[in-house]
Amino acid sequence: MLRRTLSAKAALEPRLRCTEVDENGETTITDGEFKKTELIAKYGLLPRDLRKIDSSNLPHILIRPSAILLNLLHLKVLIKHDRSAFLYDLQAKLRQKNTPGVGGLPYEFRALEAVLTSVTSELEADFEAVRDPVIRVLSELEDDIDRQKLRILLILSKRVSTFEQKAKLVRDAIDELLEADDDLADMYLTEKASDLYRGVEDHTEVEILLESYHKICDEIAQEASNLVSSIRNTEEIIRAILDANRNSLMLLELKFSIGTLGLAMGTFLAGLYGMNLENFIEETNWGFGGVTATSTFFSLVVCWYGLVKLRKVQRIKMLGDERATLPRSHQHWLSQSGTDSMLDPRSRERMRRMATQKQQPPSPRGGGGFGEAARRYLDSAPGKSDAGRAKRWQELPEEGLTTGRRGFQPSTQVYLRQSSSGHSRPDA
Repeated sequence: MLRRTLSAKAALEPRLRCTEVDENGETTITDGEFKKTELIAKYGLLPRDLRKIDSSNLPHILIRPSAILLNLLHLKVLIKHDRSAFLYDLQAKLRQKNTPGVGGLPYEFRALEAVLTSVTSELEADFEAVRDPVIRVLSELEDDIDRQKLRILLILSKRVSTFEQKAKLVRDAIDELLEADDDLADMYLTEKASDLYRGVEDHTEVEILLESYHKICDEIAQEASNLVSSIRNTEEIIRAILDANRNSLMLLELKFSIGTLGLAMGTFLAGLYGMNLENFIEETNWGFGGVTATSTFFSLVVCWYGLVKLRKVQRIKMLGDERATLPRSHQHWLSQSGTDSMLDPRSRERMRRMATQKQQPPSPRGGGGFGEAARRYLDSAPGKSDAGRAKRWQELPEEGLTTGRRGFQPSTQVYLRQSSSGHSRPDA
């Protein structure tokens, strides 16, 4: 029973189909089927290594003591120092790389370059396939905003976003490998097979190779990001245009409603005189003209009033004018001194509230009312700077202010006293 169960599990074990290429670019195994346990035993791997390569859709570049595993887009590759597995349609590229003029790159680097070349070529082809339709639709939308074109733009936007994410994942996988010096040094599989080991920072060849393809992937990702930004900007502009058109239609509808209301008010008078009641105005010579003129005037007044109210509603302010409630003298003084720009919102609110209070008459003992006393107090700041005036204003109490022999004082008997710095300030 146990043997039968084990045989059933072995039959259900998933198989991987791969092609193996030797160091000369010749195919040794074509589309062969292997169990995961067989591949692990043959290439000296761990089960978690194949799990990341076989079941994950995220790009990975894993460095192991005797192998390099890559999962990049359509390629799942295992590179040894003398052979490669999981390669598809790369035999010709490996033969081209195996020439004396290349510079004597080891086999694992030639296989890695073939994989990266295939990946970047696919990225460039996919980007060209998605970029041209997007540019064409965007140019057409500049002339005419059509519903069908917006639907096409939505579909293309999803495709571009998916491609952008894919390109960034490939770039990040290469970038993560470039940040790990120990993994870069472990990629020299041929030297490790000959019991030759490099230092942790001695990996110039493979670093230059990876950086060149990292730059290509980064350029593709940046172009995809720019294309996504163009789509987003176009969508925002289209949304703003549609909102403006919708507002214009609503405004036109309101104007027609106001005109209809005016005509209705005019016909109201005509309806009154159309009743079968004696009013004796029809016997006069001016009756028809008077009623017509009155109805027309009444209709025009109603329309004019409605349009004036509508115009007031149309006025939209981005920011309110905080100086609207201040007297003109205070506005002029604050604008010239620059103190208003340094006050916090709470102090500005206090200034508006105090400025709207009734100004007190000049005191016979000195002081010139609220405005003069406030100016003298704020001008007594050190150096008469704008920052000093703003600080003095923020120190004032909220209960109100009075003037007297002591100058500018709070109404709750807050007197000026000398501080440790030698300058007077209010204190309770």
